[in-house]
Amino acid sequence: MHLDELVNKVEAVSANYARKYGVERDATWFLLKLHEELGELTQSFLMMTGQARDKGKSPEELAADFRAEVADVLCQVLLLAHHHDVDLDAEVARKWLVWNPAPSS
Repeated sequence: MHLDELVNKVEAVSANYARKYGVERDATWFLLKLHEELGELTQSFLMMTGQARDKGKSPEELAADFRAEVADVLCQVLLLAHHHDVDLDAEVARKWLVWNPAPSS
């Protein structure tokens, strides 16, 4: 799936959520949701690595929770970028891929 297609699908889910629960998705909301998801990812990581109580979850459940939280963070980054009209393909190329030791032709 291309990044733009993923962004559009994630945006549709988020917009539906906002309509359903009466949430105003403004610039502050997008940033705070990312922070919220980063906190949940951090908690999940700590639980998975034995640095926080596991709340009775198995190692498999903790690993699944961690993977889900990584996905949540990614989706919130995509939504934040979309809200601010950030061209992620261009920015990743400019900021990261320029350092690729073997750029593809």
